[in-house]
Amino acid sequence: QMALACEERAVGAIIGAAVADAAAQPLHWIYDLQKLDALVSQEPCPEFRPQSANPFYRRDTGQQSGYGDQAFVLLESLAECGGLNVDDLTQRTYKFFGPGSEYDTPVNNPNRPKGAPRTPLPIEGPWRHASLKRFLQNFEAGMTETGCDLDNQMDGITKLAPIVALYAGKPEMLEKVEQAISVTQNYEGCVSETLAAARFLEYYILHGPDPKALKAVLEQLEDDNRVNPKDLDRTIIGMLIYTCICRRCFFLKALPGAFQAALHAVLTETVFDQAVRNTMRCGGCTSSRSSFIGACLGARVGLSGIPDSWKSRTFRYPVLLELANKIAKLRVA
Repeated sequence: QMALACEERAVGAIIGAAVADAAAQPLHWIYDLQKLDALVSQEPCPEFRPQSANPFYRRDTGQQSGYGDQAFVLLESLAECGGLNVDDLTQRTYKFFGPGSEYDTPVNNPNRPKGAPRTPLPIEGPWRHASLKRFLQNFEAGMTETGCDLDNQMDGITKLAPIVALYAGKPEMLEKVEQAISVTQNYEGCVSETLAAARFLEYYILHGPDPKALKAVLEQLEDDNRVNPKDLDRTIIGMLIYTCICRRCFFLKALPGAFQAALHAVLTETVFDQAVRNTMRCGGCTSSRSSFIGACLGARVGLSGIPDSWKSRTFRYPVLLELANKIAKLRVA
């Protein structure tokens, strides 16, 4: 029974992250709070807005953001390879986001000359994130370390669900997480915070909606013999304690603030759709926060606790579910 419960929660984490990302995508990256308020103040259900109001890029409602697409590439790689294969993940990432892909547009060109004419916004199609641009440059230069060592955004945290779902409860979990996210991001702060986020998601996959998650993660980080220690772990502890005592977290797109805002929701919300709606109403990088919130609450409530109407409006849901079930089977193989 316990193994079955963990499988269900692993599937819930993967689906929860993807569905929440898609739900928030049409209202992604709105930093003008007056504009956002005008859009959502009369709307009790802002998710899956039929008309995108995203000021940077436009995708059909139901499609993933660039965060959700990165998680999908990782999910596919894990399912096809039966575990983490860094070479396969690297090749798939290059193919999905590189030359000839739908991400290959003038505004997304990593080698766009400075001072070149600016493309009018929003663009039609997806947005290639800064870490992906640097990844493409590093890959094409033949570098062994392809990750961007400058980017301090949420990308790593947003694609945690598939890798944590597969390795939760195993001693190599954190090592696998670091290897996976370092393909595109290896900035020290980003890696350390992503590993902290992974500890939370692992806890929920193993234990469900247990209020002791924060205490358990703090104890792990304070343990001198902890797995995969990082120099910034002490700083992370302070950040987690501060997040816990905050009454409200405002939107921020960079780390650590974006992670703190998402974690605040994870620690204070209990209902999946309400948690995602509340973070959407805060504006800014809604899809990245929603991804982590969706993963953690999805793990807590399982697949059946994620609204059916949200699953049906997520374009990739059938293939996501198939791949998530593969990951669940790999867990017990």
